[in-house]
Amino acid sequence: MKLERITLRQIRMPLVHFFETSFGRTYERDMILVEAQGDGASGWGEVTAGENPFYNEEWTASAWMILRDYAAPRVLGRELRSAEDVYPLTAHIRGHNMARGGLETAVWDLEARLDGVPLWRKIGGGARREIPCGVSMGIQDSVEQLIEKIERELAAGYQRIKMKIKPGRDIDDVRRVRERFPSIKLMVDANSAYTLADTEHLKKLDDFYLMMIEQPLSHDDIIDHAELQSKLQTPICLDECIRTARHAEQAVQLHACGIINIKLGRVAGFAEAKRVHDVAQAAKIPVWCGGMLEAGIGRAHNIALATLPNFVLPGDVSASGRYWKQDIIEPPVETTAYGTIAVRDDPGFGYALDRDFIRSITVREESIG
Repeated sequence: MKLERITLRQIRMPLVHFFETSFGRTYERDMILVEAQGDGASGWGEVTAGENPFYNEEWTASAWMILRDYAAPRVLGRELRSAEDVYPLTAHIRGHNMARGGLETAVWDLEARLDGVPLWRKIGGGARREIPCGVSMGIQDSVEQLIEKIERELAAGYQRIKMKIKPGRDIDDVRRVRERFPSIKLMVDANSAYTLADTEHLKKLDDFYLMMIEQPLSHDDIIDHAELQSKLQTPICLDECIRTARHAEQAVQLHACGIINIKLGRVAGFAEAKRVHDVAQAAKIPVWCGGMLEAGIGRAHNIALATLPNFVLPGDVSASGRYWKQDIIEPPVETTAYGTIAVRDDPGFGYALDRDFIRSITVREESIG
C-alpha cells in the first residue's frame, strides 16, 4: 500500500443539545476528517480532539498543523506493509495522539477497503455481532432534567448510564439518580476534577453500588489513583492517563484501577488500542470503548474496535441521533430496542459517506501530496 495524497477537512456540526463536563459546555463540534488516498481508493479517519486543549493538550487547530506539517509527510509516498506501519512512522512526534490517530485510522480503513473486508475483521475483531451500548450524560441544569433524560435513554434500551460529575454536582446528584433508578447499571465520570484531598468525599460514592468512577484524579496520574483505589470499594476506571500499552502495564502493576476505558484518539489509533486491550485482557481487567462526541466516521471506527473480545462492558457508542440532527454517514448509526448496535459487513468502516453534507459543513480543506 502506498499513500499518494492525504486530504484534511475541518467540519462544523452543532450538537442537538449542549454537553457539559467538568471542563465546561460544548454546543458545537469542529472536527477534522482525514482522507488517505492510495492504490485507487480512499480511507477515512476522524480526529477526536476537542475545540480547546482541556481533555488533553490537543485541540482542532493544533491537530491540523501536526497532521499537515509532521504526520502526513512521514507516511506519504512510503511503501506500507500494512496500516500497522503508521504508528511507528509517527511515534517520534511527542504527544498529539489524536492527530496521529486520525491519520492511522484512515489508513486502516483504506487497507480494509483495498482488501474488500470490514474494518472489524481487518483489526482482528469479530468477537460479537452486536455491541452493547451505554450513554454518557453531561451535567444538566438540574437533577430533575438529568432524571428526565435518563428515563428517555432507558426507554430507548440503553444498557448503562454514565453521568458526569464535578465538585458541587456529585454526591447529591448521584443519590437522587440512584433513588430514582435503584437497579440500573450506573457509573460516574469525573474527568480529573478531584485530588487525593477529596478521598473521604469520594468514598461516599461507595454507597451507590456504581459500576465504576472514571478518572477522578489528574489526567496524567497513575500513582495517586493507586492510592485512592486502595481506599475505595468502587472500581476506578482509568481514561486520560492511559495513552500507551506501557501506561496500562504500569496501572496493572500498581493496582491503580479495576477497569480501563480505551479511546482510539487517546492512544493514537487501532495498533496501540489493540495492545492496551491485550494488556488489560491478560490482567483480567475489562475494557470498554469511550466516546469523544464523534461524528459518524469516528463512531463507526468505535464500533469496529468494540468487537475485540475484552470489550465486555457497554461503551459510549450510541446512536447518531443522540448528538446530531444529521450525520455525515448513511445510514446513521442506530441502536436496537435492547441497546445494541449491529455490526455491519460492508468493506471498511461499514457505512457510506454523505459527501454532499460533508461539503456543506466543511469550513476549510487542504491536501498534502
